[in-house]
Amino acid sequence: CSNSPENLFPTDKPKAVLSVSPSWLSPGTSVTLSCEVEHSSAGWRFYWYKAVPDLSGTSYSYELLPGSINGTEQDSYIIHGKTQTAGFTCRAGRGDPEYYSDYSDPKFVWSGDFHPAASLTVNPDTVQHFSSTSVSLSCEGNSTKWRVIGSINNVFMLQCSILGTMNGSTCNVDRILPVDIVYWCESGSAFSNAVNITGHIILVSPVHPVTEGDSVTLGCKLRTQNVLSNVFFYKDDKLIQNDSRGEMSISAVSESDEGFYKCQYSGKESPQSWMAVKSSSSEKSSFPVLLITGLVCGVLLILILLFLLMCCCRKIKGEMFYIQ
Repeated sequence: CSNSPENLFPTDKPKAVLSVSPSWLSPGTSVTLSCEVEHSSAGWRFYWYKAVPDLSGTSYSYELLPGSINGTEQDSYIIHGKTQTAGFTCRAGRGDPEYYSDYSDPKFVWSGDFHPAASLTVNPDTVQHFSSTSVSLSCEGNSTKWRVIGSINNVFMLQCSILGTMNGSTCNVDRILPVDIVYWCESGSAFSNAVNITGHIILVSPVHPVTEGDSVTLGCKLRTQNVLSNVFFYKDDKLIQNDSRGEMSISAVSESDEGFYKCQYSGKESPQSWMAVKSSSSEKSSFPVLLITGLVCGVLLILILLFLLMCCCRKIKGEMFYIQ
């Protein structure tokens, strides 16, 4: 057995491979990162990183996640309470001195929620789009420099320039690809909400949160047909309705209706979309708040006017006394 440096430290580093679950975030969901080393035996320690966009090029820099500075024996890492789109990577090390694998390719978890620091707006304003339709993706937030990223199956990363043209902070997508692509915006420190653009079938669902008690209708569209029959609707991957009309209606939405929805037709399945439900009490309570605020402001205004009037009266009396 040879102890030469070539055997201890091979020139071809093994590659770390990262997987994330789930890919789409919902409130309160924990994200599990799993890392393995290709074609390698056991004995590795695992290091976990978040991806930070490097806008000087097309890549990312990496920052260690909490508790990962010395690595972990476990090949998985759980993140609690993640609510915004984010990217992650991992690598592994073993031996003394420690020998490291290559970093994994970055993987992403996506959120449909808007965030003030970074948001993606789409024209036309729908949750899902056909890849045969031209769309404009606009980035807004606390940055003057943006890039738009598209991902195919969380594996292949595409810049806006491959699919269209970047004009300032807007990506105009006009190149048709018959595949599902998830798009989002990146600044130097933030990721935006994400949107699906799909090749075959889409779920028609509300863009904005639905108020409790309101009615809502979900539809299913195929690129070659407007109206479908025998459509299967799923919520959180559970079949909830088989509708011959190609749509599903909820007469009075409740909090329990919040979740991920998708539709299926003739073996083809749409991407899933998050339907958010907001409390009706928040809207009802806004009127009393506005009323009280208005009354307080009105009383203050009256007091100020009375004070000014008293000052004017005293000044006039003083001047009259001086004249006499």
